[in-house]
Amino acid sequence: MRILTGVQPSGKLHLGNYFSVIRKMIQYQESSDLYCFIANLHSLTTFKSKTELEENTFDAMVTFLALGMDPQKSTFWLQSDVAEVQELTWYLSTCITVNQLSLAHSFKDKTAKGINPSAALYYYPVLMAADILLFGAEKVPVGKDQKQHLEYARNMAEKFNANYGEVFQIPEPEIDEGTALVPGTDGQKMSKSYGNTINIFDSEKMIKKSVMSIVTDSAGIDEPKDPDTNAIFQIHSLFLQDSQREELRNKYLTPGMGYGDAKKALLACVLDYFAAYRKKRDDLLANKDYVEQTMQKGKNKARATAQEMIDKVRNLLGIPSIT
Repeated sequence: MRILTGVQPSGKLHLGNYFSVIRKMIQYQESSDLYCFIANLHSLTTFKSKTELEENTFDAMVTFLALGMDPQKSTFWLQSDVAEVQELTWYLSTCITVNQLSLAHSFKDKTAKGINPSAALYYYPVLMAADILLFGAEKVPVGKDQKQHLEYARNMAEKFNANYGEVFQIPEPEIDEGTALVPGTDGQKMSKSYGNTINIFDSEKMIKKSVMSIVTDSAGIDEPKDPDTNAIFQIHSLFLQDSQREELRNKYLTPGMGYGDAKKALLACVLDYFAAYRKKRDDLLANKDYVEQTMQKGKNKARATAQEMIDKVRNLLGIPSIT
């Protein structure tokens, strides 16, 4: 089965990225045909500077490789390296209406927050559909907030197939209810745009600052705590096996544990879990040529698939293929 997903390099990757996407991708490499990309074109909707985008993109590449992305077992590439995705975006734009795009949850949410939206933000679901359909993805792991965008991709594929001929695989969503929404330090979804993240490879000092800033209720040390509404527990439990998670749950339900101790336990868990990955990341940062060569190989693999699909699409539309 072909699995596809992408992650924006709009800032340092955090625990939400890891548990909702990256960890599952590493597991999929062993059993599926995995396609995974760094979505640098999507990040232009929040573009700040050339230097920042370049740094964030390279950091994302290194982070994925350090966390276990294996180019020998997967197709791993940089979105902008495959120009066919932009061409397909234009073709797919004929299969969705302005009214549909206006109803996209992400677009409405950002405008409701007072953000002056660019046309790129408005058009985001079409580019996402092109990412998915260009590579024949059968299953797409998404968070709950992206489910609607995947429905748009399915609708565009179905309309294109009906209008021009069967070419696109209709993708299915995969939503892991247990990790679809990883809470941030303020209890909302962990997101760079909310400034509530715990970044995977920040310094120990910065990680400690983030963990210690997690918002809690007023329950004292001699009172039980509700693990189901507690961000510290919800984040900590992601690192644990079922028996360990149940043991931690009982600690929260039993008077005698303060939030300070709970945060210290979470901090120790985060630092220990990523220690070996941090060492690998440092090695990669010292070998930039290897990272670039690896991404070049991924680009070649991805483009071979993309060119085959775009030729089929051009043929159905009556557009000459590029020779």
